[in-house]
Amino acid sequence: MQLQMVDLKRQYQRLKAEIDEAVDKVLYSGQFIRGPELVQFEQELATYVGVTHAIGVANGTDALQIVYMSLGIGPGDEVITPAFTFIATAEAAAILGATPVFADIEPDSFNLDPECVEALITPRTRAIVPVHLFGRAADMNAIQAIADHHGIPVIEDNAQSIGATVNGHKTGSLGRLSTCSFFPSKNLGACGDGGAVLTSDPEMAEHVRMITNHGGRHKYYNEIIGMNSRLDALQAAILRVKLRHLDIFNEARRTAATSYDKCFAGHSGVRIPSEPSWGRHVYHQYTIRVRARDELAAHLTSRGVPHGIYYPVPLPQLPVFRGNARCGPLPVTEAACKEVISLPMHTELTDKQVTCIAETVLEFVSQSGHE
Repeated sequence: MQLQMVDLKRQYQRLKAEIDEAVDKVLYSGQFIRGPELVQFEQELATYVGVTHAIGVANGTDALQIVYMSLGIGPGDEVITPAFTFIATAEAAAILGATPVFADIEPDSFNLDPECVEALITPRTRAIVPVHLFGRAADMNAIQAIADHHGIPVIEDNAQSIGATVNGHKTGSLGRLSTCSFFPSKNLGACGDGGAVLTSDPEMAEHVRMITNHGGRHKYYNEIIGMNSRLDALQAAILRVKLRHLDIFNEARRTAATSYDKCFAGHSGVRIPSEPSWGRHVYHQYTIRVRARDELAAHLTSRGVPHGIYYPVPLPQLPVFRGNARCGPLPVTEAACKEVISLPMHTELTDKQVTCIAETVLEFVSQSGHE
């Protein structure tokens, strides 16, 4: 049985007729930058998430940098982010000269711990950036309450969790601004790079659009320092097709996660991901925690089972951030970095494949005495 960490080929084959038609339409139009496909995708994305403005950009990292720029974040400012996530969230702030401040995470959700955020706020804090990691929403009610008390904007990094919810509201609609990534392996993935900024603040939306267009509303009339970051029409057309199927795809991920949960039920050596009572998980990753994680990874490799370790090093321990960041105690992050391993998760995963993967994990757990 051939297993894939992410099976984008089969997903394309399922949508081939729709995607090919959409791509042909753009190719025949000759409108590859901006144009009606981008406008329509932005409108449809905004409606789906529940905001009034969506601005397509080149990738998810650009989206973060543009949001920081729109808030005027720069040297001397601090941005609070999780210590356990992909580097882009902090990197985009550091590019602008701001200092990343790394907070610890909750042990069950892998998301920003609100209590740790409160302890790290200073007069220089300019933004709090929860990452909705692995498809599960952060505790936005608690984080927003802290931010409101201190008058600090919340930026949602929604790269991994489009379609997830908090009390019936979709992630990406809860902060002052939010960012998306459409990297191919994401729940809503392009056939190349792509990203978006989301907001319901019209002034912020206009400012963001200016930044993406070299700092101008009109060609050759530049008003502020900006950048060139655009979601091209081909990717917008493909994403319009996939957006129509996103809820179905997310439900397929949830079904696969339920199958994994059943396989691992009653096995204390495997700590499975949890879903909050107030939200809906969309399982960008299915990430378990085990002792002897590296040995399990080697076992899976020997059996031909793909896997990923997201993330093996706390961000403040990376060479790039040594002496260029601030953090509080990180016991939960440090433990997670030693124990997490992500199993195959995608829209084409079958029950048979899930059972095979889970049995391979349990074979190791039983043989190693970590049950």
